[in-house]
Amino acid sequence: MAVEELSATRLDGVRRRWSSGKAVLVRATVSLLIGMVGANLIGGVAVFVTAIWVVPEPHINHTNAVIVDDLIVAVIYGAIAVPLGIALGFKQLSSLASWLPSEQEPTVEQQLVVLRGPRTLARATGFLWAGAAVLFGGIALTRSVDGGIRIATIIALSGLITCSVTYRLSERLLRESAGRALSASPHPQNIAQSVAVRSMMTWVLGSGTPILGVVLLGVASIWDSVGSRYDLAFAMAVLGGNCLLVGAVTTFFATRATADPIVSVRRALARIEAGELDVSVPVYDGTDVGLLQAGFNRMAAGLREREQLRDLFGRHVGVDVARQALEHGVELGGEQRDLAVLFIDLVGSTRLATQRPAAEVVELLNRFFAIVVEIVEANGGLVNKFAGDAALAIFGAPAPLEDRHARALDAARTVARRVSLELPECDFGVGVTAGLTVAGNVGATSRLEYTVIGDPVNEASRLAEVAKTIPSRVIASGDVVAAAGDEGARWSRADELTLRGRVEPTMIFTPPQD
Repeated sequence: MAVEELSATRLDGVRRRWSSGKAVLVRATVSLLIGMVGANLIGGVAVFVTAIWVVPEPHINHTNAVIVDDLIVAVIYGAIAVPLGIALGFKQLSSLASWLPSEQEPTVEQQLVVLRGPRTLARATGFLWAGAAVLFGGIALTRSVDGGIRIATIIALSGLITCSVTYRLSERLLRESAGRALSASPHPQNIAQSVAVRSMMTWVLGSGTPILGVVLLGVASIWDSVGSRYDLAFAMAVLGGNCLLVGAVTTFFATRATADPIVSVRRALARIEAGELDVSVPVYDGTDVGLLQAGFNRMAAGLREREQLRDLFGRHVGVDVARQALEHGVELGGEQRDLAVLFIDLVGSTRLATQRPAAEVVELLNRFFAIVVEIVEANGGLVNKFAGDAALAIFGAPAPLEDRHARALDAARTVARRVSLELPECDFGVGVTAGLTVAGNVGATSRLEYTVIGDPVNEASRLAEVAKTIPSRVIASGDVVAAAGDEGARWSRADELTLRGRVEPTMIFTPPQD
């Protein structure tokens, strides 16, 4: 067991280190460096091959010396421009280095830095490729005007493609950092772009730009009639394959960027439908899909709050009352209902309050009422009111209850037995009766209470007072016993009393000896 606990502790430590802000920063930095260098390197090799062998400069014989000279210039430019472009891009993201390891909540400016990170890195890549277009186009211009224009065009189009790949790649690699930035506060709406714009930009840069290169090649070939049909067919085949490859890569990243957050929201919705309200999704998308993620989290938080309110509401007024209020609304007024009423009252609670600490008295009352609530609800009743050391329970409202009289008598017997066994320090009296009452909402529109008013409520209270003086501690009126069927037949007639505040005598019954 000790070894297992040690392994679990080590595993928890590894997980904490892996998910720490510092670890997220290191992973993002390394992956972005590899991704940006790789994308620009592949783009540079593709430009070199395209310019030398696929779409060569017209009227120029590409000897080995010319190729070597261009390659040397390309290596020197890449050695200078790539680190410069990376440094330029990472300088714009420098606030991440101070914010992520601190584990503090980011500011709005830091959130914007993360969400605009792909745009920043793509812009830095664009500056690098723009410089390359000017440099190599100028070099080719010294050999041929047409060649200079063609080389500059090839580099410019390739740069746009590389910028698109860089944007999509960095968008995915910065996802974890974006999730950290947006996890603690709302998604900044002022930088969210639409999915439609993302889709159009993906097509323009990932498919439209390569296809434009094919179109320009065809126009150039018609314009100057340079190259054989074989050369043109070869160039079109290579550039067409490039269109397919680049289009597939950029479309893959774009579709995943849109689909992944939607899938996460869909899965979270399924969990909410299954009753799990403690659900949230990471917010990391810079488009209106990110707003969808943030909106889902706000919705889930609202549902949790509503469920908490519903739970608290049900605890305060009773589940049946809460359900009726939620389904039918709340209005002042009441209706006449034939109910069974149970009243239970402790004996000597004032003495308890003077002899014991207040906290101990409250704890004792809570244990007492817990028994009462459990038994009343198990019998389909509602504990309608707590009044100091007494409780009023009703059977038949707000929801109708056919065997309410038998259930009320059974609850009275069970409460008496359970309290006597589990709380022998508590003495009590239980009164049960039945009759017509008015049940409904009483109070004001701003503060109301569901309650029952009528002679049976008063009678049950008086019966509870009398019950405190007899051994069974439970008394029921003849009305409730007569309507209780088999349960009522088990109760024994005890006496006939004129209760305090009443004129007519009440026939009283005591429970059977279990």
